[in-house]
Amino acid sequence: MKKYFFVSALCILSLSSCATIPDGVRAVEPFDQTRYLGDWYEIARMDFRFERGLNKTKANYSVNNDGSIKVINSGYNYTKKEWKEAIGKAKFVDGNNKAMLKVSFFGPFYSGYNVIALDKDYQYALIAGKNLKYLWILSRQKTIPEEIREEFLKKAESAGYKVSELIWVTNDKQ
Repeated sequence: MKKYFFVSALCILSLSSCATIPDGVRAVEPFDQTRYLGDWYEIARMDFRFERGLNKTKANYSVNNDGSIKVINSGYNYTKKEWKEAIGKAKFVDGNNKAMLKVSFFGPFYSGYNVIALDKDYQYALIAGKNLKYLWILSRQKTIPEEIREEFLKKAESAGYKVSELIWVTNDKQ
């Protein structure tokens, strides 16, 4: 009986801990979900297995009927010469005025998606995952101005990210 309780408690703890933000990092507030919706190009990211080998990576955000946010991530694997796509959903963790969300691509398993920097026109965004292993720089265009890039890199570095480990995405027309 103790074994089953332990396993159940561990599962509940792991599910609830997935929607987190790194210590000392704050999500953007106030946040306007409507202005954030639409297409975003990935400019840079920390490498992880679900995006490994992908370029021309892009995300599209729209609203589902239940009020959650539909997430469609896509990218091109030049080695395998194929497009990959993942469809998920995101939900706000602490009210929709704060850019702290949890996102799932695998049923009940969620992970942190936190907008930690955003320009006033909603053209450039810095996204932190649940810990210092997940970071993205996004843009509405396939490039980003150097001053925004430097601002985001400084913010990420001061939060503890190893920005030298970022992968700079190729968004060319190959």
